[in-house]
Amino acid sequence: METVVLKFGGSSTADNIKLNIVANKIIDFYNNKNKVVVVVSAQGKTTDNLIKEAKELSYEPDKREMDALLSTGEQISSSKLAILLNRLGYKAISLTGWQAGIYTSNTNEEAKIEYINTERVKKELDAGKIVVIAGFQGINDNKDIATLGRGGSDTTAVAIASAIKANHCYIFSDVDGVYSTDPNKIPDAKKIPELSYTEMLDLSNEGAKVLHNRCVEIAEKYDVLIETGSTFNNNIGTKINNKIEESSIKSIVKNDNLFLVNLKYDNYNQDIFNDVYFLLLKQDIIPSNIINNSHNSFNITFTIKALDLSKFQKLLENKLSQYSSSFTNISRVSLVGYGILNNKDIMKKAIKIFEMNSIDIFNIQLEECKLAIMTKEKVNNKLLEQLHHELIQ
Repeated sequence: METVVLKFGGSSTADNIKLNIVANKIIDFYNNKNKVVVVVSAQGKTTDNLIKEAKELSYEPDKREMDALLSTGEQISSSKLAILLNRLGYKAISLTGWQAGIYTSNTNEEAKIEYINTERVKKELDAGKIVVIAGFQGINDNKDIATLGRGGSDTTAVAIASAIKANHCYIFSDVDGVYSTDPNKIPDAKKIPELSYTEMLDLSNEGAKVLHNRCVEIAEKYDVLIETGSTFNNNIGTKINNKIEESSIKSIVKNDNLFLVNLKYDNYNQDIFNDVYFLLLKQDIIPSNIINNSHNSFNITFTIKALDLSKFQKLLENKLSQYSSSFTNISRVSLVGYGILNNKDIMKKAIKIFEMNSIDIFNIQLEECKLAIMTKEKVNNKLLEQLHHELIQ
């Protein structure tokens, strides 16, 4: 008898009709003589709505209380699914993160899983039950609920799979695999049958909304076989494992959720640079691609995530009010696939397409299986379509 972990995202659990579809998929696995652990996300837009309601009460809600609030979404999904499975005649039990033995660091909203006590989960599986776990959460040393960051249910699923030595971890959503680019933007996007952990991690880090990057890191560390697929059909998905094949470009990601920032001040010394840098970090703003053009006056350029823009603007109004600044919405286009580093033709073709579209490039980053090109302004999907047509085999 094999043990499998099935994870269902918010689009799969969005309402009671979809929960019935999820339940039938679980039952299929169970009837095939598998021990089944299920990890669920909050239903639909539940987490977004809870965040919105909290911010109506406080501009900066306490992080501990936000973790207590946001974790309820997954608990609702898990308990409703267990109720449904029991009604359908299949023994099921829902567990919160702490009931499932998930212990985390003491960091709120972005906690890391430190270890998992699998005793309760294994006990319920041995009793023939389907175990439904609330994703995205655990408990810390203070006995407080801690959440794992947006997309953290993926991490819960892979971590549980590793801890109980599951044979397979399935990640189900409303798409049936990983594609060569966003199929919502480029209709010619192709499903990728197989990716290495490194390639998938690069895609996740570059903004592909497929898997949480930390879940891929855990999968690689503990060699957990992941397969992504659709809740709503039985099409073959994409396998993510440790196989590495020499290849050309497998997928292209365009991330528009970035801002290019320029910050200036009349004077300059190293202390000013350090003060600004640590001030940003203190506000949980991580500047990237920093270029220090300072000589007699302070002049630096860097990028920040779009979701950090409001925090940065608030700093400009108070602690950085003496600085002059500008910020521009930009794009980062990333080409992912083994063989890039040693393939000059890929670089030449990509740069040629940027040149044909008169796009000003700010930064180029070349790694073993990634070519990331950052522009000085936001680019449209026409560029993505041209790159896909020219470079995807």
